[in-house]
Amino acid sequence: MSLTEVTAHHPYSPAVVAGGLAFVSGALSVDAEGTAVPGRTAALDAAVDRMVDRLATVGGQLKDVVKLTYYVTDLSLREEANRQFERIFDEPRPARTFLEVSSLPYGAIAEIDAVAAVGGR
Repeated sequence: MSLTEVTAHHPYSPAVVAGGLAFVSGALSVDAEGTAVPGRTAALDAAVDRMVDRLATVGGQLKDVVKLTYYVTDLSLREEANRQFERIFDEPRPARTFLEVSSLPYGAIAEIDAVAAVGGR
């Protein structure tokens, strides 16, 4: 089953625009087929990739992101997330919240949602 087929069964939009902002639904650390990506850094990158895919449905790009929230099953992923942030965002970097949760769907270890200024920032 592809990720498109997996997400098609959910009762929400991948992203919605209101007031010039795109609100992106949580994107899991899964591959294009919906399988959890192994490895800490690879999983975080997969979650960002899925978030960017969702953001693109409303015409947004990674450079438009102004706020991310990370939900992780292991708080020690914070260091990898910090390095990821430095790697993928120029300064000034977006605001960020980082939270530990007990579990995530499909065996994922991370989920990221975002807010983006769809006209750029």
